[in-house]
Amino acid sequence: MAEAEEDCHSDLIGADDNERPGEANLQAELQMFRAQWIFELAPGMSSTGLEAVPCTRGPGVKAVDTKGKQELAKEEKARDLFLKAVEQEQNGALYEAIKFYRLAMQLVPDIEFKITYSWSPEGDGVGKSYIEDGDDDGKMADLLSYFQQQLALQESSIKLCQPELDVSQTHISVLPMEVLMYIFRWVVSSDLDLRSLEQLALVCRGFYICARDPEIWHQACLRVWGRSCNKLVPYTSWREMFLERPRVRFDGVYISKTTYIRQGEQSLDGFYRAWHQVEYYRYMRFFPDGQVMMLTTPEDPQSIVPRLRTKNTRTDAILLGHYRLSQDTDNQTKIFAVLMKKKEEKPIDYHKYRYFRRVPVQETEHSFHVGLQLCSSGHQRFNKLIWIHHSCHITYKSSGETAVSAFDIDKMYTPLFFARVKSFTAFSEKPL
Repeated sequence: MAEAEEDCHSDLIGADDNERPGEANLQAELQMFRAQWIFELAPGMSSTGLEAVPCTRGPGVKAVDTKGKQELAKEEKARDLFLKAVEQEQNGALYEAIKFYRLAMQLVPDIEFKITYSWSPEGDGVGKSYIEDGDDDGKMADLLSYFQQQLALQESSIKLCQPELDVSQTHISVLPMEVLMYIFRWVVSSDLDLRSLEQLALVCRGFYICARDPEIWHQACLRVWGRSCNKLVPYTSWREMFLERPRVRFDGVYISKTTYIRQGEQSLDGFYRAWHQVEYYRYMRFFPDGQVMMLTTPEDPQSIVPRLRTKNTRTDAILLGHYRLSQDTDNQTKIFAVLMKKKEEKPIDYHKYRYFRRVPVQETEHSFHVGLQLCSSGHQRFNKLIWIHHSCHITYKSSGETAVSAFDIDKMYTPLFFARVKSFTAFSEKPL
């Protein structure tokens, strides 16, 4: 009886041992099926070359973060598609570029902001070299220092620029730094054409470095504000001061147009009275040396603006003078100018008074005092002048007395708006 029970117990133990290996195999197959299923659901994973690793919980098998690998592979494929789209766009294949852009953004919507390009002079195409923002955030924060580091890493003998194609003539890159900076000062010129300097900075990295030279921008600030710009505070650079601090613009003319209705004379028969529409313009041109020109005339800008190119204009009734900038405690920048009519030396006709007693004429000198407020309007900066004061001072030379006549600032004094004139900076007369 006891022997029979022992045989039965041994049979049960053997049966349990035979079922456990089959159950373990079933669990492993189930885990492998789940991993393969997740792998196939992910879009575009088959072309990346990554293989799915089964995530099993059995003994001796490590757990793999399948989701993290999928995200990395998806971003890598999106990056490849985006760079290929950039290359197609540069080659002129816009339709193909749009197709690759769409595929890349379907995988990673913000892939455009995760890639930053750096093209080398020897690069064959676009997209061959890129820098990830996560690795070089500090380097790309300051573009000027980044360009300087790149130039320093190229060769022992640093050149600001290199010819893109082989040329038989001497390239500008062989010029010394001092000569290049002198050329850049000619570009800025005495007219402070900093707009051309910024366009020159777009040529290459070396020109960008030269155009950011602090000495050029410091000299420009001194020409505009004089001794009042010895300190940079609150600005971080001389270039920022020149761009942000309120100033008048020199590469054009401030123009205002005034229109009003004037009552005419009554007809002889008394049946009607004529009305006249009067239009006239005011022009103001500022120069970096502190001089200013003002002209009031009914002629349109197309005929007047070319005559305001230089201060030696022969236009009649033009007023010449000097101006200064003033910034009040309320942070409003104002311009005060004193202008006088251009003096013309007339020859004295001695024969006219030869047989007549000459009646002495009291000589007078007229000067006009103008006050304007500098403002910004729309997308342009420092392009609007608002009238705040206008008066005429008559000085009698014999007695030295001065009579002042102030004009009322009403609707007849419309604001002056800036208009850029390309011909004013078409050539340079002398360097900065």
